[in-house]
Amino acid sequence: MSQPEPHPQTADPDKNAQASPRVNPGQPSERAPAERPSALNSRFSPLTRRILAVNLLAPALLVAGLFYLGEYRRNLIATELSALRTHAEIFAVALGESAVSEAGQQLLPDLASQIVRRLAFTAETRARLFAFDGSLVADSRILLEPGGQVQAESLPPPTVEEESDGVLTTLFYAFDTLYTWLPGTDEYPPYSEKVEQRAQDYREAMGALDGETWVARRSMPDGSLVLSVAMPVTRYKQTLGVLMLSKSSLEIDAALFDVRLEILRIFAFTLMITVLMSFYLAGTIARPIRILARAADRVRKGQHRQHTIPGMRGRNDEIGELAIALNDMTEALWTRMDAIEAFAADVSHEIKNPLTSLKSAVETAARLKDPDQQRKLMAVIQDDVERLDRLISDISDASRLDAELSRAETLPVDLGKMLSTLADIHSHTTSAGAPQLVVDVQGTVQVIGMEDRLVQVFRNLITNAVSFSPPSGAVIRLGAHRNNGSILITVEDQGPGIPPGKEIDIFNRFYTERPEAEQFGRHSGLGLAISKQIIEAHGGTIVAETLRNENGKALGAQFTVRLPAA
Repeated sequence: MSQPEPHPQTADPDKNAQASPRVNPGQPSERAPAERPSALNSRFSPLTRRILAVNLLAPALLVAGLFYLGEYRRNLIATELSALRTHAEIFAVALGESAVSEAGQQLLPDLASQIVRRLAFTAETRARLFAFDGSLVADSRILLEPGGQVQAESLPPPTVEEESDGVLTTLFYAFDTLYTWLPGTDEYPPYSEKVEQRAQDYREAMGALDGETWVARRSMPDGSLVLSVAMPVTRYKQTLGVLMLSKSSLEIDAALFDVRLEILRIFAFTLMITVLMSFYLAGTIARPIRILARAADRVRKGQHRQHTIPGMRGRNDEIGELAIALNDMTEALWTRMDAIEAFAADVSHEIKNPLTSLKSAVETAARLKDPDQQRKLMAVIQDDVERLDRLISDISDASRLDAELSRAETLPVDLGKMLSTLADIHSHTTSAGAPQLVVDVQGTVQVIGMEDRLVQVFRNLITNAVSFSPPSGAVIRLGAHRNNGSILITVEDQGPGIPPGKEIDIFNRFYTERPEAEQFGRHSGLGLAISKQIIEAHGGTIVAETLRNENGKALGAQFTVRLPAA
C-alpha cells in the first residue's frame, strides 16, 4: 500500500519513510641482527606516496560528496510536485466544468476520458480519474475503455551515447544504493499497480476524496521515483471524483546524471593536474632528500673521502640548507677525525720520550755499583714518573673535555667575582716575592657558561703569567670590561713576551716554550690548548700578543679572551 503525503497548503507533508617469534629469556640469539630495511631502493619513495595520498584525499572526498547531491534532488522533486499540483488544479477545474452531467451529480465517463487523455498528453503526465465510489473513470495511459489491457507509455528518445551512459548509470545507481545504507537518507515505499485499479489502492486518492490535496512519492525497482498529486474534482462545492496526476522522476534522474557527469569530467581533469603537481612536488622534495640520504650512506660506509655530500647551493630553500648543513657536518667530522688522529700521534710521541728515559735509567741503574750515581738515576726516574703522571692526567682531561662540554649545564657566571677570588687565592697561597695580581673590572661582566671550566682557563693563564714573570716585584694585571655585546678579559705579565711568530703555535697541543730556569718536563704543553678549546666551546676567542714600548722593546705578554655577554 502506498504512503501518500498531504500537500503543504492543506496538511503537513510526511515522508515515509604480525606475530613475533617467541624467544626464551636468557637464551642468546644465534641470529645476527638484520640491517634495517631502506626505502632508498624502492621505485616510489614513501614520501611521494604520502604526498599523493594527501593531495588526492581532498578532491576525492569532494567529488564523493557532490555525487550524492541529495539536497539538489529533493529540490527538484519539490519543484516537480509543485508543477504537478498546478496542472492538477487546471485539470480538476476543466473536468468540473465540462465532464459533469446536466444535473451536476456525476462525471461523464466518455467526455472525461477524452479530456483527461488530451490534457495529460499536453502536460506529459499520467492522469487518472476516479469516481466518488472509487471506481476508475479514465486513465490517460489506457487507449480503450477502462478494463482494457492496451496501454500507452512514452519512451525516452534513443541517443548515441546510450551504451556508454549505461555503464555510468549503473555505477551511479550502485553509488546511490550505497548511500541508502547511511542513516538519515530518504526512504520511499515501493510503487505497485493492480490491473483493476480503484481509488482505495492509493492513499492520496482517498485523502483527496475528503477535500484535501495530497502528494506521494514512491520508488521503482530501477531506483527512479513515481511522483503523484491527488486533487478532488468538485462542482458547486460537491466532490464528484478524484484526479490523480503521476509522473516519473526520469527527467530528474537525467538532470542528476548530467550534473554528475560534468562533475566527473572536472574531477578527472583535476585528478590529472593533482597527480602531475604531486609528482612535481615529490620530485622537488623526495628526490633531493633521497640523493642526500644515498650520499650520506656512501659516506658512512666508505673508508676514504672520495664520497661527499652534494652541496645543492642552487636551492634557496630548506633542502638546500639541509644539504649545506650535512656537508658542513661531514667536513667537521673529518676534521675531528684528523684532530683525533693527530692527537693520538702526539700522545704516542710525548709518552715515548719519558718512557725511553725511564728504560735507559733503569737499565743503567742495574749495572751501576756506585750508590751516588744510583741515587742520581733514581731522581731521574722519579722525575720521569712525575712527568708521565702529569702528562697522562692532562691527556685524560683533554680527551674527555669535548664530551663534558657537550653535556654540562651552562649558568650565568660573574667574571668580576671570579677574577677577584682567583687573585685572593693567589695572594694567600704564594710566598714573599711572588708576582702581585691587580684586578681591574669595569661594570658588570657576566657570561653564560660553565664556571668550573672558565676557572680552569683563567688559572692556566695566571699560572702561565706567573711562570714567565720576573723573580720579584712583578705585577700581573687582570682586566675585564664590556665591549659591543662581548666581555673582554685580559691577562698581562711583565715577562719576556712571546717569541715572534709563535703567537698561534703556543695554543697547539704539546707545544712548550718555557723559561730557561724552569726544570724540564714540569709542563705537558696542553694547558693553553685546553684553554682555547674551552673558550671556543663557549663561543669565544683567545689570542696572545707581546706588549712593546715605543722602541719595540718587549714589556710582557698579554692574553685576551673574548666571550659573549650574558
